[in-house]
Amino acid sequence: MWHSRTAETTAEGRTGSRTRPVHPHLRAKAHWYLPFALTVDVAGVALPTTLVFHLNRQPYAAVCAAVAAAAWLSVRLVRHRYAARSLGESRGSLPVLRDWLILIGVLAVLRAAADLHHPPLLCLAALLPSPVLTLICRKLTWHHLTAARREAQVVTRVLVLGEPAAAGDVAEHLSGRTDHPYVVVGVVAIGEGPVRTGAPVAARLAVSAPTQVDGDACDVLEAARRLHADVVLVAPGARMTGPRLRRLAWGLHDSGTELALAPGLVECAVKRIETVSAAGMALLRVVPPVRNGVQQVLKSVTDRVGAALGLLVLSPLFLGIGAAVRLTSPGPVFYRQVRIGQGREPFMMWKFRTMFLDADARKEELTQSNEHDGLMFKMRRDPRVTRVGRLLRRTSMDELPQLINVLCGTMSLVGPRPPLPDEVARYDDVELRRLSVRPGMTGLWQISGRSDLSWDETVELDLHYVDNWSFTSDVDVMARTFRAVVDGRGAY
Repeated sequence: MWHSRTAETTAEGRTGSRTRPVHPHLRAKAHWYLPFALTVDVAGVALPTTLVFHLNRQPYAAVCAAVAAAAWLSVRLVRHRYAARSLGESRGSLPVLRDWLILIGVLAVLRAAADLHHPPLLCLAALLPSPVLTLICRKLTWHHLTAARREAQVVTRVLVLGEPAAAGDVAEHLSGRTDHPYVVVGVVAIGEGPVRTGAPVAARLAVSAPTQVDGDACDVLEAARRLHADVVLVAPGARMTGPRLRRLAWGLHDSGTELALAPGLVECAVKRIETVSAAGMALLRVVPPVRNGVQQVLKSVTDRVGAALGLLVLSPLFLGIGAAVRLTSPGPVFYRQVRIGQGREPFMMWKFRTMFLDADARKEELTQSNEHDGLMFKMRRDPRVTRVGRLLRRTSMDELPQLINVLCGTMSLVGPRPPLPDEVARYDDVELRRLSVRPGMTGLWQISGRSDLSWDETVELDLHYVDNWSFTSDVDVMARTFRAVVDGRGAY
């Protein structure tokens, strides 16, 4: 996937002419992103505040609405929410919630300083719509930006620099996903050797660092200019030493070219990475995954309470599904199967029966028809599935009895897919890490394509969940599960 720059802009410096490329991901985003975000944020605070204060006969309604709107804009501006790099890049709720809590603190201080006596709960009610509207705005721009990037628009052209193997790995990793703006347009290899990527090798640097200050920079800049690259991404490797990287950074930055470093961490959420300094060195501190504490308590409480309420509210639906299963094919209503849970502990998982009674016995004869590339067995037109079973699988209603497992503590509402014993017997050390947490009724695998995913994609999503779990991410997955169930893509 190659893209040409639509326009070039240069800036003339006093000491000489230097090319300063305008990054496409900053310039090519839709022009309505910023005014739309500003309008939504101003209206989301000013209008509810004015309305609530007028209805409750509070003084200074217009002034308070203006101050609150200005404070909200200031908080989000200070936290760089309107920067071109940030607009449309995320639909997560946690940053908005943090901004909103800061807004409440700022307005509380202003209220006390001005000696105002508006009821605190009334003020809070007036501010409640603002984070909701901001989240809706972020989601709309995120969907628009994602669609634009699928059309190969709004991209950042990347020149990867590093040893052949490392540079190839980084380039392939970026090319394997479309949920980011980076497009690899070329590779600068350090030393000889094949580079496993479809991008061209634009230049090769010597294995040892050059004696000239701008030795590497000249070759890299020439390759970047020729390929119209916006960012030079350095892959990790022993040949890119600290002093060599420092000199390269000088040359790139003096010419206005952006430099980025790939630390070699894969599927590690940004929220787990902290930058610290020691003896003049910049260090990346990787926060360990959450395994204990308040968030785990919240997860357990949410699982048990949610499962209990779900079983109570859905009991009429259970009766209807049970009757349909029993009347359309011989056999029990429920199907129980041994699965492997947290810590490799086996448990009995409950589902509505969707297959004929001889399904397990016929699995061996259908092995050659497996449409999945990994350890799981999947067929789009599995002859063992009953007519009612197809509907239940299409809507994921066959998995509702797993609420019993959640209530008993063997499963969670959100988590990795619960594997079969014969699958776990063939796991390697990496795949076994999926069993570090309780399996879930839904998870990243379900909202990302379910059975349409390859085995490697399924494992990658589960490992991402295991290492980067948080309570807020569980809430986000549960909210997105409804859309995935309605869509039905990958359910068979």
